[in-house]
Amino acid sequence: MNRKLFLSSLLPASAMLYAFKSNASTSSSSDNIKHKRPPYLKHGDIIGITCPAGYITHEEIEPAVQQMESWGFKVLKGKTVGARDFTFGGTDEERLEDLQAMLNDTSIRAIMCARGGYGAVRIIDKLDFSIFKISPKWLIGFSDITILHCHLNSNFRFASIHSKMCNSFPSDWSKAETIQIETIKSIEKALKGEELMKYEAPYQSNNRQGEAEGELIGGNLRCIENLTGSASEIKTDGKILFVEDVGEYLYSIDRMFYNLRRAGKLNKLKGLVVGGFRVKKDDDNDGFGKTLEQIVMDKVKEFGYPVCFDFPVGHQKANFALKCGVKHRLSVNEQGTILQELS
Repeated sequence: MNRKLFLSSLLPASAMLYAFKSNASTSSSSDNIKHKRPPYLKHGDIIGITCPAGYITHEEIEPAVQQMESWGFKVLKGKTVGARDFTFGGTDEERLEDLQAMLNDTSIRAIMCARGGYGAVRIIDKLDFSIFKISPKWLIGFSDITILHCHLNSNFRFASIHSKMCNSFPSDWSKAETIQIETIKSIEKALKGEELMKYEAPYQSNNRQGEAEGELIGGNLRCIENLTGSASEIKTDGKILFVEDVGEYLYSIDRMFYNLRRAGKLNKLKGLVVGGFRVKKDDDNDGFGKTLEQIVMDKVKEFGYPVCFDFPVGHQKANFALKCGVKHRLSVNEQGTILQELS
């Protein structure tokens, strides 16, 4: 028997009690979100870094390591950091083993995915969350890591953090833009949980005004669409959905939103938050004929919930840390948009 795995399964009574409360809350009201949050981090806690998708070098993650250590945390580098199998951070087996080890290690309180790319879907069905459910921890990342966020939320109802990853930390903070600094600091704020998160976006003429409260869930649109019909399929009823994407043609975005509508993912939302969309230029000179805003509003025209555009999340510098699986209030009016975490 693997001694480390055996020892990690001998959890203290407090962790077992946490698991009992978490399981009990599954049958209660969906508003009881706070009982499904992993413990917030304190000084000296360990953050593990792993590569479930694309590869990254030791040198490239060093700015992130130094910054997280400056927050008072310890950092443990996984075996996949520096590993490479073509575009992946090691083979499927290596990436699975590394992430599984961090899920099982109860001394690790958060897992930072080093970068996105592609690869999480290749290992998601082989991951074992049995120890994680008893001793949960924050999982951090975005882009391809949307696969993990959706899987955690839909199957186990645990909160996670959609945010920048190691490859987005500036190497020279003295030269970093204000928005870079603010978004990186939002990760620290989310991990420590010392105050409720609040985000603002300027008024956009295409917004649909209104207010709503609900659990926040979402991520990369392409990943969300690709999960339809799988064990990791996103569950959106009664929730505030946020989406973002990069490098997609407008017709492709239209197709993905049609998929969400046909799959019933848009009709029972409490609100829709549209983040950054870096649209790929169409090779056809005629173009698609509709803007991103027109595409979105066409798919939700029969629903009355609030919709906002240009929210600071996505493949861009303005990519703030969002707590997936946590209840928020969305306010969209003529002054702009406010997304506020609720206690």
